[in-house]
Amino acid sequence: MKMLSTQLTGLFQHIEGHEETVEDIARLLAQAAVSEGIIHIAAFGEMKAVLAAAIDGAEPLAAARAWKPDSLVTSTDRVFILAKKDEGDELAGRLSDAAIPFAMLCAESYNSDLPEVFLSLGIDKGIRTSETGGRPIVPHAMAALYVYHSIQLMIKEMLAE
Repeated sequence: MKMLSTQLTGLFQHIEGHEETVEDIARLLAQAAVSEGIIHIAAFGEMKAVLAAAIDGAEPLAAARAWKPDSLVTSTDRVFILAKKDEGDELAGRLSDAAIPFAMLCAESYNSDLPEVFLSLGIDKGIRTSETGGRPIVPHAMAALYVYHSIQLMIKEMLAE
């Protein structure tokens, strides 16, 4: 367990290096809450953990709703796409074509110029959890939840001002 804690601490410190980007995501999403729009969360695969926290968590994210393929997205809304890698590309393309502002977080190394704000966490391999060097844990969802909770706190602060 100590090895896992050490590895996760390193991962979270790596994410801290992207604080400005995380703030930019929070700022973009807060625009929807301020303008009485909706923050659509489009999460794919294990990244749905963030959706569960944002919608059903102890402190749900203000104005957040689960994105669905039939969701009507307006100019006052914002979309937050969370994917392991490229699962959100089709949606990103449609949002870009419709000039709807959105942010995108990818767990693995990836790049996209479509979102207004993009963050790739670069988690391409699992983390070591034992002295034998085994890497059975790939913490995509844990990292995304860490970023989400940081964003949530920033949005709360922005809305309080």
